[in-house]
Amino acid sequence: MKRVFVEGGLVLAGLLLILIATIATFGLPVGESLRMLAEGSLSGGGLARTLVKATPLILAGLGMVLAWRAGIYNIGGEGQYLVGALGGAWVARVGVAVPALVLKPLVLIAAFLAGGLFAALAGLLMVKRHVQVVISTILLNFVALQFFNWAVTGPLQEASRRLPQTDRVPDSLMLFRLDRQNDLHTGVFVALASVAVVTVFLFLTPTGFRLRLVGDNPRAARANRIEPGRLQLLAIGLSGGLCGLAAGIEYLGITGQLGYGFSQQIGFLAIPVALLGGLHPIGALFSGLYFGALFAGSENLARFSGFGTTIVFVIQGVAVIGFVGLRALIERRRTPEAAL
Repeated sequence: MKRVFVEGGLVLAGLLLILIATIATFGLPVGESLRMLAEGSLSGGGLARTLVKATPLILAGLGMVLAWRAGIYNIGGEGQYLVGALGGAWVARVGVAVPALVLKPLVLIAAFLAGGLFAALAGLLMVKRHVQVVISTILLNFVALQFFNWAVTGPLQEASRRLPQTDRVPDSLMLFRLDRQNDLHTGVFVALASVAVVTVFLFLTPTGFRLRLVGDNPRAARANRIEPGRLQLLAIGLSGGLCGLAAGIEYLGITGQLGYGFSQQIGFLAIPVALLGGLHPIGALFSGLYFGALFAGSENLARFSGFGTTIVFVIQGVAVIGFVGLRALIERRRTPEAAL
């Protein structure tokens, strides 16, 4: 655990250096830009904005951690996020007569199940037909996007049938706001609890150990009579479920309705969150908070420059490239040592 925190601190320090270099490359004053970012993400209501932005990133990032730990390179978080949102919205519509106290968890459970079942399609294709999961999850993103667009202009469209969106859920169904002055809601605690649950599952349960063994060495798993296919199917199902849960939290916590702009690329952003978190649940927590802070702070920076959240995507891209390059360098140095 200590090593995780040390490595996480080094990663955050590296991300800070990348942030400074990116700001300078854009031709912005470094000191003033950092002050604006900090002001928008930490001071006043900034911390609340950071937590709100980080919540779906953490949940979807945890999903990527679970799948990638099992050797499943899930690139379909975006599609699983969208299908999860539709599952939650459908339950919210058909359960309109159900008391809000009961309907809230049902909506979140439906979002989790919908995302998980959609991800399991790719898992079944891999286990039963040996279809590369990278390819299937990428392509299923497009299926989910078309399905989402059809749903918000068809069976789930708002009552007037004029706009491509669902009806807004009643205020009683929205997640409880911790402060009426901002958007901070109780979904934050769901994300924190999910970090704890995934950590315990991966590192303190027999199933979690077997799942990690399958991801690290499938041959060793088979030698110990562990069937990789079943565990990988479980991993990608849980991964998609967490992406769907992220959508459910965003639906009941912030938007209250679905429309064309609902996604915000959360499913794709979850991949760098997981990678830069070292594929560890606690690392994903800190990585999600970091990028949540950048998104919150960049809104403040956008008022004084034309870049806005563009800077966040640049930092993510550079950071992932640097992370992959560093990992490759470390592995290259380890290989000769192992040979000796």
